[in-house]
Amino acid sequence: MSGAQPFQPKNPDYRAIATDTFERQIAMRTLGISIARLDPGEVELAMAYSPDLTQQNGFVHAGIITAGLDSACGIAAFTLMPVGSDILTVEFKTNLLAPARGKRFAFRATVIKSGRTLTVCEGRAYAEHDGAETLIATMTGTLMALPRREAVSSKENMQTPA
Repeated sequence: MSGAQPFQPKNPDYRAIATDTFERQIAMRTLGISIARLDPGEVELAMAYSPDLTQQNGFVHAGIITAGLDSACGIAAFTLMPVGSDILTVEFKTNLLAPARGKRFAFRATVIKSGRTLTVCEGRAYAEHDGAETLIATMTGTLMALPRREAVSSKENMQTPA
């Protein structure tokens, strides 16, 4: 998945910071998604099949596939952010290409253009079955850099703003 040009991270501790950011995403933990590979401007997330994540036909739900791709794009972009930054998705477009069926799923994302404020990423989701991979979805995402904030607890997040 390596791009034409290698990216240079602005934060020498990008790997630890990106991993910590990913691990604080409770939604990813709930879905059983983990980091399989992490490089500057690129990431691969992995997820095992679970019947708890399926729709009525037994395929993994499109919302789950989209969540995996969104997080992959976000972490790929985050690896190139300067110290003290955070990342937030502002837009994405997903194309669902094939039913999400398989034993394992991979969400691979790479940065296409890293900017001071906005970063554009492309992601691809693959289903693996019997050793073969099938491309099941693609995503183009735009992500925004913002100053890092302290984590907000789930309880605080549910409160009405003043």
